[in-house]
Amino acid sequence: ETMRFFHLSDLHIGKQLYGYSLLEDQEWVLNKIYELIDKERPDGVLIAGDVYDKSVPAAEAVTVFDRFLTKVSQLEPKIPVLIISGNHDSPERLSFGAEILSRQQVYVAGSCPQSENEHLKKVTFQDAWGETDVWMLPFVKPGYVRKLMEESRKKTDREDGAGQGSDGSQEADREPETEREEIRRDYNEAVKFLLERENIDTARRNILISHQFYTAGGEIPKTSDSETITVGGLDQVDTACLAPFSYVALGHIHRPQSMGRESIRYCGSMLKYSVSEWAQEKSVTEVILEAPGQEPVIRLHPLKPLREVCVIRGTLEEILEANKDRVSEDYVSIVLTDEQELYQPKEQLERIFTHILEVRTERNWKLAKEWEDGQEEETQTDPKLVFEQFFSQIQGRQLLEEEAEVLEEVFAKVREDEG
Repeated sequence: ETMRFFHLSDLHIGKQLYGYSLLEDQEWVLNKIYELIDKERPDGVLIAGDVYDKSVPAAEAVTVFDRFLTKVSQLEPKIPVLIISGNHDSPERLSFGAEILSRQQVYVAGSCPQSENEHLKKVTFQDAWGETDVWMLPFVKPGYVRKLMEESRKKTDREDGAGQGSDGSQEADREPETEREEIRRDYNEAVKFLLERENIDTARRNILISHQFYTAGGEIPKTSDSETITVGGLDQVDTACLAPFSYVALGHIHRPQSMGRESIRYCGSMLKYSVSEWAQEKSVTEVILEAPGQEPVIRLHPLKPLREVCVIRGTLEEILEANKDRVSEDYVSIVLTDEQELYQPKEQLERIFTHILEVRTERNWKLAKEWEDGQEEETQTDPKLVFEQFFSQIQGRQLLEEEAEVLEEVFAKVREDEG
């Protein structure tokens, strides 16, 4: 019989979307995931980091995850749950009670190894083809393992009797690096070092759970607006170090995708956490391990949210007419294409849409751009006239008398202050 795992990540419990709390939506979708686990009965559930949205999650967020874990752990026969910390999680908080939880087959790896006697947590599963080791690598920053790497290097140098620099580290014959190159290399080296020191037996089947920004031969993953990505890609780790693993359950990137090979996979977030994700299909990834040496089979179970995230585009009249017979609770980003000035568009839309994320006027963006372009050719020095021109371009009308009076007062005050 095959071995099957559910792969989840980036739950971000406690997250807000444009000021709306998503706790109700998250509890709803976690309940759907629990029902799927109960129905499909996988051999294990792998959660690849960012359980919470903040390192100090609100009590309500902790309660939502607690309810989910409790229900899963009560299923018989037991289904092990393996959880690592992501960059949004506090390793110490996530690890609280880890030893007690492990008795219920809930395994938590909050921190990566930082001393010689610490190693990656490993859980072993058994099927008809033998044992499979699931390795747990929490989110790594170079600073977390720098001391351990230095100690290991010194030990190797002593054993090899190699030439050393004045600080006891082996001198490398390479060009000096910029700080940016060094940080990027450090991320890659830190992950590679932690995996290599485990001496993973490649004759066995191995799975890794990891939460990092992986690239495949320079190809970077497709991101959304909701991840926290380091500027300049300094946190990149190349997938070359993942060769020993039959399947790699990745977290950190919210768009579902594979990296390099089908079995190195970001399962994506369980909900859409930005407008940029509105067209994505969110799902639970099921990994089916077959005979040793065979590529795993990936199967997706679509997740239906309590409320959709969607973009609606059209004139105000078109949108109101198309939705006149209903009230929508979806999270909507509305782009209005009207040419003329509108009277309180948001107030009219709020009668139909209860969760408006934003209302943008396409015309205003175009006009603002045209106005900026025009300024380059025709420079107007009187700030009051500049504002009046800008106002008429954006609003499609001249200032009203009382508006002009307010503007005059503002500029009079500015002149007075400057004088």
